[in-house]
Amino acid sequence: MLRSLKQNWFSNVRGDVLSGLVVALALIPEAIAFSIIAGVDPQVGLYASFCIAVVTAFLGGRPGMISAATGAMALLMVTLVREHGLQYLLVATLLCGLLQIGAGYLRLGSLMRFVSRSVVTGFVNALAILIFMAQLPELTGVTWHVYAMTAAGLGIIYLFPHVPVVGRLIPSPLVCILSLTAVAIYLGLDIRTVGDMGQLPDTLPVFLWPDVPLTFETLAIVFPYSAALAVVGLLESMMTATIVDDLTDTPSDKNRECKGQGVANIAAGLFGGMAGCAMIGQSVINIKSGGRTRLSTLIAGVVLMILVVFLSDWVRQIPMAALVAVMIMVSIGTFSWESVRNLRRHPLSTNIVMIATVAVVVATHNLAYGVLVGVLLAALFFANKVGHYLDIRSQLDERGEHRTYHVVGQVFFASADKFTRAFDLKEGLRTVTIDLGRAHFWDITSVAALDKVVIRFRREGSDVEVLGLNEASATIVDRFGTHDKPDAIDRLMGH
Repeated sequence: MLRSLKQNWFSNVRGDVLSGLVVALALIPEAIAFSIIAGVDPQVGLYASFCIAVVTAFLGGRPGMISAATGAMALLMVTLVREHGLQYLLVATLLCGLLQIGAGYLRLGSLMRFVSRSVVTGFVNALAILIFMAQLPELTGVTWHVYAMTAAGLGIIYLFPHVPVVGRLIPSPLVCILSLTAVAIYLGLDIRTVGDMGQLPDTLPVFLWPDVPLTFETLAIVFPYSAALAVVGLLESMMTATIVDDLTDTPSDKNRECKGQGVANIAAGLFGGMAGCAMIGQSVINIKSGGRTRLSTLIAGVVLMILVVFLSDWVRQIPMAALVAVMIMVSIGTFSWESVRNLRRHPLSTNIVMIATVAVVVATHNLAYGVLVGVLLAALFFANKVGHYLDIRSQLDERGEHRTYHVVGQVFFASADKFTRAFDLKEGLRTVTIDLGRAHFWDITSVAALDKVVIRFRREGSDVEVLGLNEASATIVDRFGTHDKPDAIDRLMGH
C-alpha cells in the first residue's frame, strides 16, 4: 500500500510540481477558448478543467495524463447550448459521466486492442496539426511584436534545456511563460493577453444541481448529446492514454480510466462545469516537462483554480504569444515525423489508414470520425490480407473416380468465395474427400460455403466425406451447418 502510494504520488515530486505549474498556465486560455466555442461563460470551462483534473488524479487509470475541458467535446455542445441553455448542458454532462462509468464496468476500454498502430499514428498527427492550426488566429493580423515574442519563446523552449545544471531543473516552457510575461509588462507591449480572452471567475465552484425538470422529455433532449460526448470523450482519452503509455514506457488501466473520466464528468456537471476528457496537448506538455505521477495532474488542477481565482490580476497579463510558443512546441513534439519517413518503407495499406485518419480528423475536427474511419479501413485491409491465406489443392486417384481436396488456411466471409470456386462441382466423380485438417472456419459465411460445396457435389451424384475439422471449426459447423441434415438439398434450393 505504502509502496504503491509512493510510486503513484511521491516518486517524482519536483518534476511533478514544476510540470503541474506549466500545465495549469497552459490550461487557462484553452479552457476559456473551449467555453467560447461551446457558447457558455468562460468560468464553465475553467470549473470543468479544475474538477476533471482533480478527480482523474485520484481515480484515473493513467498517471501523468491531463484531463480537462476540450475542444472536441465543446464542438458537440454547441447546438444543445444554443437551443436549450446551460442547465441542459449540465444534465448532459451528468448523463455522459454515467455512460462512461457504465463503459468502464462493461470493460469497453479493452477495445483499444482493436485500434491498430497506424490509426494511433494518424490520430497523433491529426491532433498535432489541429493544435498548430488553433494557434494561427493568434498569429494573424497582429503586430511584429507578437511574432518576435513567439520566436523568442520558441528559442527559450528549445535552448534553455542546454543551459548547464539549471536547464535540467526547471521546465523550459515555464521559463518561457514567466520570461515573456516579465518582458511584456516591463516594456508595456500592447499585445493580446489571457485577460483579453474572457472574464476569469472570482469565486471557487459551488455545488449546483441543474435546474431542469427530471422527465422523459428532458432525457430525450440530452441523451443523443450525452452519448456522443461519452463516445468522443472515451475515444480521445483512450488514445491519449496509449500515447502517454508509449512516451513513459509504462502501462495504464483503460477500464479504470473510463470509470475515472465518468466520475470526473459527474463532478464537473455538479459544480457548474462542462464535460471534458483527456487532452493530448497538455498531457504531452506534462510529460515533456517532467511530470510522471498522479501528483502532476492534481497540481495542475489545483494551481489552475488558485491562479484564476486568487492571482487573476497576474494571470491576465500573460501574453498569448508565450502560450502560443508552448503549444507550437507541443504540436512539433506530438507529430510523428518518423511516420513521414516511413511512408516509403511501410505497406501501402498502412499508409492509407494513417493518412485517411489524419484527413478525416482535420477535415471534420471530430476525433471519433477519424478513428472510426481508420479502424474500419484497417479491418478491411486485414480481412483482405488474411483472405489470401487460403490454399486449396487436390489429387485424383489412378482410376479417376475419387478426388481429395486439401484445404489450408482461414475460411471466413472474405475468403468464402475463393473457397467455393476451388472445387470442380461438374467433374462427375464417384467420391470426394475434403480434408480440412489444416483449415479453420470462423463464421456462418464460411459454414454456408462448406454446405454449398458438399450439397452440390451430392446433387451431382458424388459421395462426399468431410474430415479433419478442428474442435472450434467442428463446433460452428455442427451448430449452423446443414449439409449433414436430411433436407439439406431442399434447403439449398430454397424449398
